[in-house]
Amino acid sequence: MTDLLVKNCMLANNKDPRDILIEGGIIKDISTEIIVEKIPVIDADFHFVTPPFVDSHFHMDATLSYALPRVNKSGTLLEGIKLWGELKPTLTADAIKERALKFCKWAIARGTLAIRSHVDVSGQNLIGVEALLDVKEMMKDFIDIQLVAFPQDGLLRANCLNNLKAALDMGVDVVGGIPHFERTMEEGHESIRILCEIAEKRGLLTDLHCDETDDPMSRHVERLAMETTRLGLNGRVAGSHLTSMHSMDNYYFSKLISMLVEADLNIIANPLINITIQGRQDNYPKRRGLTRIPEQLNAGLKVAFGHDCVMDPWYPLGSHDMLEVAHMALHCCHMTGINEMESCFDAVTINAASVLHLDNYGIKKGSNGDLVVLQCKDKIEAIRLKPARLFVVRRGEVISSTRPVRYELNLRSKKENEDLLFKG
Repeated sequence: MTDLLVKNCMLANNKDPRDILIEGGIIKDISTEIIVEKIPVIDADFHFVTPPFVDSHFHMDATLSYALPRVNKSGTLLEGIKLWGELKPTLTADAIKERALKFCKWAIARGTLAIRSHVDVSGQNLIGVEALLDVKEMMKDFIDIQLVAFPQDGLLRANCLNNLKAALDMGVDVVGGIPHFERTMEEGHESIRILCEIAEKRGLLTDLHCDETDDPMSRHVERLAMETTRLGLNGRVAGSHLTSMHSMDNYYFSKLISMLVEADLNIIANPLINITIQGRQDNYPKRRGLTRIPEQLNAGLKVAFGHDCVMDPWYPLGSHDMLEVAHMALHCCHMTGINEMESCFDAVTINAASVLHLDNYGIKKGSNGDLVVLQCKDKIEAIRLKPARLFVVRRGEVISSTRPVRYELNLRSKKENEDLLFKG
């Protein structure tokens, strides 16, 4: 932790620039002009300053494993799961750590300083848990990592309840699950009951992969909302993906949304992966396969976005840019109104931080001295441009920086240059 003065910041709720003073790693003051001596100073140069990006859904144990043991030729979720199952017996803790540490550096450089990562507990061992707990400790001064005990092959289907409990005993933070991958609807419902009761007993957050399918009859989120309400876990449970909701009929959805509101269920969509994996068996028209983000926001639910994958058995692309995630959601969900576009930015910042229950997040007095200076003017321009992260600050220390991106044109003649500038 250190002291830092950030000058000439454009903030989301201010038209005029502000200075931000960080002392001892905490934001001490935000004002029009702050003058202090003997303290490091950086100049935001009237660029947009935001709290760090937050990735609410990721799989760090699988990241950067693309083409191991081979490429996912069909691009489907099920082939990805099959490939991961083939890869698991060959995994080593050192290999997982090496890839995860490399990925963390990518994330930090792009201004992401908090990640919720699921870690598979359905194998013969818990080396993934051990590796990521080590990574969490190694990187704690730079990035917050929240781990989810995730039974990738199904809690009951893979008979891995003991592994899940052991992972929680080892220090994993969140209870995970995947009810739609159990053998039957009934077993899916039973897994939800078991997992929510574990979370309630241990006082933990819950985040289940839920209804990640095109099947409109996959309705496990209904049971998740019911168990959340029954156990008094309101606001502490997240449903991730929820893509079957895209294919549900409107009458049933009108019933379902009221249950989600009653449970104060947090919603985590993964636009890059959902739009890539869903609708694979459709001819035309093809379903987009994203959950109903605008309707959930309009109902007052908290919606966050995750990147989900970067170069792994499910997704061959990605650089872990959370603005790319927001950009995809905005387009796929027709969210081009001003408030809608801003809500997409919030889904990778303040909403995601709230879903993860992060302490002292934000740009206000008393918050952690964490921020990102973007080479743009506001939230919407950030999504449009996906600009350079000029400075990434963690507890008052600059941990990543880059020079402003500038383009120098060398056109054929001065007259042509003037014409192009006039038209441009």
